[in-house]
Amino acid sequence: MIAQVNGKILSKNPPEVVVEVAGIGYAILCPMSTYYQLGSTDTQVLLYTHLSIKEDSHTLFGFITKDEKSLFRELIRVNGVGPKVALAILSHLTVGSLVECIANEDADLLAKTPGIGKKTALKLIVELKDRLDKVEFSSGVMTSGIVQNNNNPNAKKALEALQSLGFKAKEANSMIAAIEDQTLSTEELIRQALKNK
Repeated sequence: MIAQVNGKILSKNPPEVVVEVAGIGYAILCPMSTYYQLGSTDTQVLLYTHLSIKEDSHTLFGFITKDEKSLFRELIRVNGVGPKVALAILSHLTVGSLVECIANEDADLLAKTPGIGKKTALKLIVELKDRLDKVEFSSGVMTSGIVQNNNNPNAKKALEALQSLGFKAKEANSMIAAIEDQTLSTEELIRQALKNK
């Protein structure tokens, strides 16, 4: 398995980039989010990669962050979503907006991705909702729908508790986001959120 590639960009032709490592040129397919962050040719680059092996091809997919790679791997685990579709999704939505989209069950936004219909979008949300809770993102994206503008470490637990009480993820998220005090315990956060409701 090729986990990462560190080398010089030889050529760029969306969505493919060719990176030279020790005299070997690796053709790597990237989501457009990664592609736009890459420098011009002759620039040194580090890409986190996923090698997809099929009967007739070995395809290398590259990502500028570990979070993109993790999300890509979760996407391709969904039945009916192949690497090309996963690449299209990551080209359309950032890691943060995709995680938020799944947490808030926003199938309409997901369905705007080329090649994704409403049915596939709903399937993705159902399959990824619980699975993303187990993925550790390094960039501060919280899988329960809070993107880390709330610095309280208890916010995620409070959000999960509100959801288990029957609040939708989007509603629970806005209830927690409205609380300015970053020092509250989980119980205090829940109490405050319910008061503000």
